Amino acid sequence: MPLYPEIEPYAHGMLDVGDHNLVYWETCGNPEGKPAVVLHGGPGSGCGPYPRRLFDPAAYRIVLLDQRGSGRSTPHASNHETDMSVNTTAHVMADLELLRRHLGIERWLVWGVSWGSVLALRYAQTHPESVSELVLTAVATGSDAEVELLTRGLGRIFPEAHDRFLAQLPPAERDGNLAAAYNRLLESRDPAVRERAARAWTDWETAIIPAPPRSVARFENPAYRMGFARTVTHYWGNGHFLGDGDGVVLRDAHLLAGIPGTLVQGSLDFGNLLGIVWRLHRSWPGSELVTVGDAGHTTGTPGVAQALVAATDKYRK
Repeated sequence: MPLYPEIEPYAHGMLDVGDHNLVYWETCGNPEGKPAVVLHGGPGSGCGPYPRRLFDPAAYRIVLLDQRGSGRSTPHASNHETDMSVNTTAHVMADLELLRRHLGIERWLVWGVSWGSVLALRYAQTHPESVSELVLTAVATGSDAEVELLTRGLGRIFPEAHDRFLAQLPPAERDGNLAAAYNRLLESRDPAVRERAARAWTDWETAIIPAPPRSVARFENPAYRMGFARTVTHYWGNGHFLGDGDGVVLRDAHLLAGIPGTLVQGSLDFGNLLGIVWRLHRSWPGSELVTVGDAGHTTGTPGVAQALVAATDKYRK
């Protein structure tokens, strides 16, 4: 099942969401089609054109946005003066509701990848009347255990890269929440300290993909690198701003009853080490789990792409 052809937006704009933030949005496909919204990862990645190709453009009205501080939204997180206190899960969910009403949409299918799956799950749990279905991939739930795995636990698999990752932190900061420690560096008044921290963070991100350090082209863009590292550590260092205690997304999975959903997960995704996606599936009545062999934390492998297209095709009517 191939990807759908490349398409361009038929409309786009900048939505004033308050707090001096403007959020970029675009719509593609059929203006009269079934609404679907794409939630990118990171947090802080911004949305690219690839997810457009996972939807039948004749059947769907595809909405994409750059979440606060990322992509084409302003102000960008790479600017040290950008106020990150107004960039939280609650703020982004409110932005989604504002955008939905702005576009005149009653309910939409919510598609999310990685952090976008965390956001999609919590949005559906707190705004079930706005969500028709969920399609999630590289699934995460934003728990402290997941952050600990990605920042410390995987050091057992990539010890050399992890030693370099720890070495950029002051010795007193090498215990506890490493994302929070890095975020303190990324909020330093010294631009050199911020740049070293952003580079070290993204080097670790590429090491655990795994890929040779500094091989990911987007991380070679200084503004992208800084904005991404600052936003990820801001969220990971603060429990993803989910509130209501650690593990709330998995705990509240029962609230998804009545919302159909498909989980597409690579068998080699390191998040699987905690069994999160299987526990979520078991706790979510009406969910479907599709496991793709020889795939990691990505949407780009053919098997994952095929499963995602199959899921959106399933829900297009």
